[in-house]
Amino acid sequence: MLIIRSARIDDAATLCAAEQAIAETPGRLISRPEELRLEAFVSLIEKLSGGAGCYLVAEDNGACVGHALLNPMELIALAHVYRLTIVVHPGHSGKGIGTALMRSICEWATCSPQVHKIELLVRSTNERALSLYRKFGFVEEGRLRDHVRLPDGSYIDEVSMGWFPVRADA
Repeated sequence: MLIIRSARIDDAATLCAAEQAIAETPGRLISRPEELRLEAFVSLIEKLSGGAGCYLVAEDNGACVGHALLNPMELIALAHVYRLTIVVHPGHSGKGIGTALMRSICEWATCSPQVHKIELLVRSTNERALSLYRKFGFVEEGRLRDHVRLPDGSYIDEVSMGWFPVRADA
């Protein structure tokens, strides 16, 4: 049974390993496997668990199968903008995990008055992700041509997308 819960420090190694495995396929993540460090995952879980944002884990029968986070921008003038990262772990695509994580992330953002906008960057070649984001109301705000350089020297465009939570009190 799939549950969505808050990330814990003891999840960090699993989350890091999942992203490292995904990063083995050029173009899936911007990071290369060697750039993903356990300490960074621990630090981000600590930061966001302290109320600065949201870090969620999708768990199926006790195993982490995906994760998502909303991280506020650092500058005061941009602190109302949160950057979305969502990852479905290898071997678990097509099972509704991304949808469940997106639903939970959007619910959290809608209930959090400090979140005015969620933004993300997604490779233009990632049709599955683009479809998921559109399903949740994200709109394309721009395209960054040749933004990601792959190990073979080729380039991929990135699509910038945004979403504004609709609150009942608005």
